[in-house]
Amino acid sequence: MASDFKTIPIIDISPLLKKSDDPNMSEDKGVLEVCNLLDRACKEAGFFYVKGHGIPDSLINAVKDVTHDFFDLPYEEKNKIKLSAVTGYRGYQRIGENITLEVPDMHEAIDCYREVTPGMYGALGKSLEGSNMWPSNPSNFKLLMEEYLSLLIDLSRRIMQGISIALSGSPNMFEGERAGDPFWVMRIIGYPALSDSTNAMKLDNDIGCGAHTDYGLLTLVNQDDDITALQVRNRSGEWISAVPIPGTFVCNIGDMLKILSNGLYESTLHRVINSSPKYRVSVAFFLEPNFDAAIEPLECCIQHTGGIAKLERAVYGEHLVGKVLTNFIM
Repeated sequence: MASDFKTIPIIDISPLLKKSDDPNMSEDKGVLEVCNLLDRACKEAGFFYVKGHGIPDSLINAVKDVTHDFFDLPYEEKNKIKLSAVTGYRGYQRIGENITLEVPDMHEAIDCYREVTPGMYGALGKSLEGSNMWPSNPSNFKLLMEEYLSLLIDLSRRIMQGISIALSGSPNMFEGERAGDPFWVMRIIGYPALSDSTNAMKLDNDIGCGAHTDYGLLTLVNQDDDITALQVRNRSGEWISAVPIPGTFVCNIGDMLKILSNGLYESTLHRVINSSPKYRVSVAFFLEPNFDAAIEPLECCIQHTGGIAKLERAVYGEHLVGKVLTNFIM
């Protein structure tokens, strides 16, 4: 379980990235220092910032700018890519249509998933079959987001190499049947200011997104630099703010990594409250296991936690679909 942390650690992952293609990377001193920091952060907080990630600031900022541009559009324009069961639960959802713990969240969003072609995952993946619904306005939205996605998929897999080493495995322990063909999710989210009375739906509460854990392996969050809204709960129940640090991503681990680590790493509760007078955007990328992967505690982690498997096996796709089908007011 997450400890009584008061601040979220910042980790420079550049030594890890420099050696990520080296088959002997786990013997490098700089890599091992990063892995030790990742291990401590995953045990104590389940959250950390990463810097030295190699993603250009210009692209990070352009992604946020184009997200603001989209959410500034009239509702009728945004709703042209409306999320529905027919779209494979991809597309735009208006304020209050996303549900956490049966309470509407005060945000709007575009939901994106890895493309699922008909029959790709059999009956398990049928509800998510489809391609992403990219808006035509702004005109550069699709191109920019797909470039960003490609870099985030690569970056997150390299961070997972470090986490793999931290758990006493090889750098590629999460490849193959576990996450060698990973699913991914991206949520492009807008949080209205509490004082905003121009929204299509009146703000009924102040919770931008209710307390939850993430579903998969690793999350990377690109948030506005000047608004503090993301909060992480420590073991004492205190909410610790993930204050924006320009040039970094906020990272956290998800439910599937908690299972794989046999509870050594915690998928920590977090929420969003935008108490700023300004509209806030956040682009969250989620690296997931293979869609049909059976996730269970790793043997090396069982040995680290008393020799007993403490967490039950889960099929990732079942876990995801079960959440997706209960997350929306349709």
